[in-house]
Amino acid sequence: MTELLAAPVDVNFPYTRSLGPVLSRFLTGLKEGRIEGVRAKDGRVLVPPPEYDPLTSEDLDEFVEVGQEGEVVTWAWLDQPLQGQPLDRPFAWALVRLDGADVPMIHAVDTGGDASAVSTGMRVRVRWRPEAEREGHIRDIECFVPAGA
Repeated sequence: MTELLAAPVDVNFPYTRSLGPVLSRFLTGLKEGRIEGVRAKDGRVLVPPPEYDPLTSEDLDEFVEVGQEGEVVTWAWLDQPLQGQPLDRPFAWALVRLDGADVPMIHAVDTGGDASAVSTGMRVRVRWRPEAEREGHIRDIECFVPAGA
């Protein structure tokens, strides 16, 4: 009889991503309650900021602080959030164009579970994590909420 050999296998991909000067500044700004983008060579303000111009591939280093309110460009409702998503109740994933930015960023919009309260063109504002819990991560923005709320 042949003896069967076995060994445990741990499949994972641990890595640490080092951030360059652009993303480091963006995430540091979030930790401090500030949102910054960069000005592309064609004048557009991009948020979150890429390190290189998407049209010319040139380095980008002209930082621009943008507003903490913006407009929902498009959205999709999520009735049953999965573990690890920004909110544990129904919410909208939305593309939000912040005031002063030319391109939208994706994030969660919390309307208290009411899908009828979300609409394209609605004004939203940032709801920050408590300052003591911020760590320089996109989730320092807890979500967006209706601007009038």
